[in-house]
Order: sequence, then C-alpha cells, then structure tokens
Amino acid sequence: RSYSVTGVQTCALPISISYVSIDHARLNLQAETAGKSFDEVFDSARASWEHYLGLIEIEGATDQQRRIFYTALYRSFIMPTRFDDVNGDYIGFDRKIHRAEEHGYYTDMSLWDTFRTVHPLYTLIAPGVQRDCIRSLVAMARQGGWLPRWPSGHGYTNSMLGTPADIVIAESWLKGIRDFDIDTAYEAMRKTALASTPAQAAFSGREGVEHYLASGYCPADLMDEAVSRTLEFGWSDHALSLLARSLGRSEDEEMFQQHSRFYRNLWNPQTQYFQPRDSQGHFVEPFKPLRLTYFDFQERYTNDYVEGNALQWRWGVFYDPHGLISLFKSRDYFVSELNAFFSHAGASLGSWKPDTYYWHGNQPDLHAVYLFNAAGRPDLTQKWLRWILQHKYDDSYVGLEGNDDGGTLSAWYVFSSLGFYPVAGTTRYELAAPLFRRALIHMNERTLEIRSRNWSDEAMYATRVTLNGSALDRSVSHDELVGGGVLEFEMRSSPQP
Repeated sequence: RSYSVTGVQTCALPISISYVSIDHARLNLQAETAGKSFDEVFDSARASWEHYLGLIEIEGATDQQRRIFYTALYRSFIMPTRFDDVNGDYIGFDRKIHRAEEHGYYTDMSLWDTFRTVHPLYTLIAPGVQRDCIRSLVAMARQGGWLPRWPSGHGYTNSMLGTPADIVIAESWLKGIRDFDIDTAYEAMRKTALASTPAQAAFSGREGVEHYLASGYCPADLMDEAVSRTLEFGWSDHALSLLARSLGRSEDEEMFQQHSRFYRNLWNPQTQYFQPRDSQGHFVEPFKPLRLTYFDFQERYTNDYVEGNALQWRWGVFYDPHGLISLFKSRDYFVSELNAFFSHAGASLGSWKPDTYYWHGNQPDLHAVYLFNAAGRPDLTQKWLRWILQHKYDDSYVGLEGNDDGGTLSAWYVFSSLGFYPVAGTTRYELAAPLFRRALIHMNERTLEIRSRNWSDEAMYATRVTLNGSALDRSVSHDELVGGGVLEFEMRSSPQP
C-alpha cells in the first residue's frame, strides 16, 4: 500500500510470521492487517504500547529521567516472545502442534536474569501476562518433561545455571496468581530439586544436585561453578519451602528450608567469603576473591563462580539477609565491607571492562544495595541507590551498564526509581526512596499512589515511610501494595542522625 511521508510516496509492505506453517502466517496476516491501512495498524500498535506504558505514571521527573523511565518500562515488556498464532496454535517442546485455548503462549524467557526483576514487575502491574508466562512454563514441563531454565522457541537451551523457574512460579503463586496447574508445576520443581536429570534428558536440570544434597554444598572437585550453583540452588529451595508451606506440605517445607541454608557450608570464617570446598571439606586454594571470571582465561581462580568474582558473589543470599550478615565477623564489619564494595566501584557508564567491585551490568550483585536495610543502615541503601540511578542509566546510545538481559536492568530501574524492590521468590519488597515526587501504579482496579514529602533533587533519604498512614519498617508485603492507597516517603537531604 502506498502512503506519503513529507511529500515522498512510499510503500508499506505487510509481513506476517508463523512458527507453525506458511498457511498459519497467512492466517495471521489476514486476521491482523486485512482491510486496514498502515495508519490503522500503526495506531493499534501504539494503543497497545500506550496501555502498558500507562500502567505507571510519574510526576516530578526531568525530561531525561522521563525518557529513561519509560524506555525502561518499554524494554521490560519486549521479551518474552508471544509464540502462538491468532488461532492459538504453537509448536510445543515435544515438537508437536498444540493450541493455547485460554491463554497466550510465551517463550524466550531469560529466567536466570528475569526472575529477579522482570517477572516480579509483571506480577505487580501485568498479572495477566505473568499468568500466561506461568501457564506456558507448565505446558513446557508437560510436553518436554522438565521446567526450562531458558526456553527459546520450542526447546531447552540449558543456558546459565540453577532452576529459576522454581522462583518465578513459587512467587507468582504466593502473590495470588493461581489460575494454573500448581500440582504439575510443583511436582516438576520437586523432581528437579531432588535428583539429577537423566543423561539423555533435553534439560540439564540442577547439574551436580546429587553432590549438593549429599555434601550440603556443591563440591568444587566434582563440578564446575560450585559456589554459584550452591547459592542459586539455595535461592530456589527457599522459594520452594515457602510454596510448600502454602500448599500444606510441611515435610517438604522443612526439607527445602534446610537445603536453602546450605550456603553457610561454603562460608570460610578466615577469609570471610563464600569459598569453594572440595568433597573432603577442604577450602580450595589459592583463593583470589577479586579475580574476575571474564579475565581468568584458564579458570584457575574463578572456575567456581559464574560471570563475576568471589567479591560479587559474596552478597548472593538476598533471600536470607540476616543469615548472611550473621556469617560476618560483626554487623559493623558487614556494613563496612559492603560500603567499600560500592565506594570502590567506577562511576562511568558502559565501560568495556566489567568492574571488579559493584558492577551493575550483570545479575549476581544487582540486589546488593538493598542489603544495607537488613544491617540497620537504610541510609546507605538510599545513598548508593541514588548513585546507581544517576550513574548507570542515561538516554544516550549507551544507556545501560551492560546487556539488558531480557529487560532485567530496565525493570530494576522501574522498581528502584519508585522506591521499592522485590525479593524474588517471596512476597516481600525492600523499601528505599523514590526518585520522583509522585507516581501512580495502576494494578487492575486498584491504584497505588507514591508520594514524596519534602521532595527535591537533594532529598535522597527517606526518614519515614507509611502505607495508608501506618508506618513501615524497611519492607512491605505484596498484599499490602496491591491493596492500593498511598505509600508515602518523608524525604530529607541528610540521613537521620
């Protein structure tokens, strides 16, 4: 079809895609564009995006902050991929054609990344999308035999580590999204958490889980990525323990809660780090906690860590912050070490070289700034949070510190600029301080208004937080937030004495 742009005659070419067949591509084309002009198709797409971008409204932002925020919100929704055709047909993990009758079917879920921020964001503001993601994961388990870690197209990729689908599904259930087959999901999670997958399985599962269960940690002489796997398995086990409690499976709850504490078995009180141990219980030497995996080409010092170093994985137990702090020599020492972790980090954006200290370009330490809360120093959470918001995002061609990983960094910005952040696999959000004077979060029929009293560019510290007039102490539950009302932060330019 021809149309005119600034007086130049141009041609619009409709294109359609189907992963099932050419006939289905024609069906999609007919359903989505037949009889419609370019402008009508454009307006329809724009209206769809306006719906998602309108779920959160902000006031008091600069033009640059507004561009960054809404770019982040947009990027949070460009993955995963809607995989079914207009009639619901899609290729399943068994390579057969299935039909999604009552939900959209999604794939391309970068779960090791997105379980931390993107899926909690969907659960809060787009629960219908999150429900369809969960139903899709359950369908994959039925068709392929296992819940995936990084589904792409119609198959398992086995990219990254752990079983983050456990965290995504458990959190969704705990937060009230229950319109899916929880029994099939739970049994699939339980199976992978308690036994290795067969050698011929399409999914690699929790590689080394048999050693994890036998030793109470992943032994470095029997498997790769031993420290990172121990911490990631523990996070999933914590989510499973909470889900088991909700389902009334008390024995499983106790078992998975015990497993979630296995991380303590890798703590070396001498070095004050999570350090690899062999199957005999000996800590592996030599140990160089600042050596990055990216530059240790022979993996002599970093084989037991994934995409980071021992320093960045030192803060890896977000789900049990008080247990983590108890491992350090003292609470003050913990605060001092965590503060140094940020104070030594570089302020430049998008450097080709990952930082040895806090690096916002990857997942292992994204939550670390919120750990100050549990140590009784919310002022340091607020201080360094504002530093990250100001230095690690902009509206230039660089934009982000590293790969967005399916919207993970973008959703981090959305949450953190609003003043709260999800503890994945739980119903808890850590509180900080909002970047904007006012925000409205639309959650189905209810709206949460976020207010900043005494707001200014210099006021980065929240000295008091209330929800509908009741004081909150550094955290808030999902049920409290989705109930709507007013979340108010009393701001000031210096922390409380």
